Amino acid sequence: MAYSASLYRKAKRILEARRDKAYNEAQERSEEIRKLCPEVDSIQKQLLGVGIEISQLFFFKGNTDEKVAELKEKSNRLIAKRAQILKENGFDENAMQTRYICPVCEDSGFVCGRMCKCHTELLKELMRKEVRRFAPLEDFTFDNFSLERYSNVPLENSIVPRERAQKIFDSARLYAQNFSLNSKNLLFLGATGLGKTHLSVAIANVVINKGFYVCYGTSQNICDDLQSEQFGRTENIYYTKQQVLDCDLLILDDLGCEIENQYTLAILLNIINTRILSKKPTIISTNYELSQLLEKYDQRITSRITGEYTKMTFFGSDIRNQ
Repeated sequence: MAYSASLYRKAKRILEARRDKAYNEAQERSEEIRKLCPEVDSIQKQLLGVGIEISQLFFFKGNTDEKVAELKEKSNRLIAKRAQILKENGFDENAMQTRYICPVCEDSGFVCGRMCKCHTELLKELMRKEVRRFAPLEDFTFDNFSLERYSNVPLENSIVPRERAQKIFDSARLYAQNFSLNSKNLLFLGATGLGKTHLSVAIANVVINKGFYVCYGTSQNICDDLQSEQFGRTENIYYTKQQVLDCDLLILDDLGCEIENQYTLAILLNIINTRILSKKPTIISTNYELSQLLEKYDQRITSRITGEYTKMTFFGSDIRNQ
């Protein structure tokens, strides 16, 4: 599980800003308190002196434990006196301390060389923010996926839309709950408005919360950006080749909406083929039927999709009109 370098940089900048803010606010409070309570200012200077003495003792050989213990006791007395003065003047006894958002790592993001929980949660939120640019994560979840909108009346092929949707829903939820870097590829097929995007985004919700790096986008947006990147037009693009190929889960929505030319076909082939070879899970959704995909794309693409993806076909009428 590895996020993009840009995501790590964003998290680092946020953590640095948190630390700077906490430090500056502590300094401002301390200056205010020192002005209002001159005795506290004197104590602070004495504490600084004690700290310097303790540091200097570690450079001397011999038994300095007794002297260090004496200085620590002096420091504790000064701290207790400062707390009493602060309380008497209406301040919290810890008012002069730096108030970090995460006191465990002091907003550094790491504890004993390991990533702090606050850091991982920040990365997840940044990941959600990126996906939210193109998909409403809060609107498309497993909890608000309504099976009642699918018909219970059998079609001419004897398939009951609601029963089929139930099976796909259960499979998608299980896929999300058990997601790993070894998860299989999925192909959602069906007409417009049957819930393909809803379930794709619902999977993204769960997978992001598990700490995986998810890249979501329509086929058109991804192909457009990768084509721009290929020709050196890197301004105002969101998707990069490295991001699309290296993410833990790629969700390629609305396959078939991209502009047809040799560049987009080459880009799609590279994405699909590279991720299959590197065994990275991909979810593709399309409004086309499988037979239509076989007509639209050449065999290099369709053979990989038909052979390496688990197909899930939706049936019914556009649930968004209900």
